[in-house]
Amino acid sequence: MIRFRKTESDDREHAILENLGALYGFAMSLTRNPTDAEDLVQEACLRAIKGMTHSDIKSDPRVWLFTILRNVWINQWRRRAKGPEFILLGKSRGDDGPLQTWLSDERERPEDHFDRNVASGKIRLAISGLPEVFREVVVLRYFEGFSYRQIATIVGCPAGTVMSRLNRARAELRTILDEKNTSLVLQRKRGNG
Repeated sequence: MIRFRKTESDDREHAILENLGALYGFAMSLTRNPTDAEDLVQEACLRAIKGMTHSDIKSDPRVWLFTILRNVWINQWRRRAKGPEFILLGKSRGDDGPLQTWLSDERERPEDHFDRNVASGKIRLAISGLPEVFREVVVLRYFEGFSYRQIATIVGCPAGTVMSRLNRARAELRTILDEKNTSLVLQRKRGNG
């Protein structure tokens, strides 16, 4: 009888495959471009395969992978020459990922489905409009479910700074969403009057 031993390489591959979708979601929040996000995930995975040790796998591979992805993105961003920024605000490949799951309910009525999609678009647009330091902590906390301490490790700052950034991001999101709701109400009143 032949027995195969589980190797460190198998553990690396498993950790990466298990988190691939989440890594792509985070990469999309950083790059705002599906092609760049795919490239970023690919580069981060290659670096993870080369550099991941057994202790990294045992401690918290998810935090480690997200840290690598963020560091690769920062290094790429620093190398690029300053140029025009293109922002994709639409859906990519018909999948809203965690945002869709967060806002969905399978037993909803058609009008609820419409309202949810409108809210989803407003939230996605509001989050994409946040400054990068706020956007990344919002995505890591609310879409990826990381703790403050884990986010602090990923972004390389104290947990108190993470909490402060999240608080400021929530306040800014409230302001942005309130302004949009107010302008929508004013447009409806003008149209009816």
